[in-house]
Amino acid sequence: MENILLVVHLIIAIALVAVVLLQRSEGGALGMGGGSAGGGMGMFSARGAANALTRTTAILAVLFLGTSLALAILAGGGRQAESIFDSSQPAATDSAPVNDGSPAVPTTE
Repeated sequence: MENILLVVHLIIAIALVAVVLLQRSEGGALGMGGGSAGGGMGMFSARGAANALTRTTAILAVLFLGTSLALAILAGGGRQAESIFDSSQPAATDSAPVNDGSPAVPTTE
């Protein structure tokens, strides 16, 4: 299951990069992003293609986020929550008995 999700995640990532690279740059203040050559509002005009690419980018971004969360949940699902207090050893104090090397003999009285 995890491998299939990882392959789907990789395909979505490649598609997302490709769709972002296909989008036309607005140019900002560089003067590159003049008006569109077509002026029409159809699907295959410059504005229609930009809307389709924007919508596709948003859909791929949501899918990428979803597969990222699913992979994170699957990766952390097998672990149990641990606390540093569960594995810590009690600190030695001055009142602890000192081992002088002699064997411990139980006293029977």
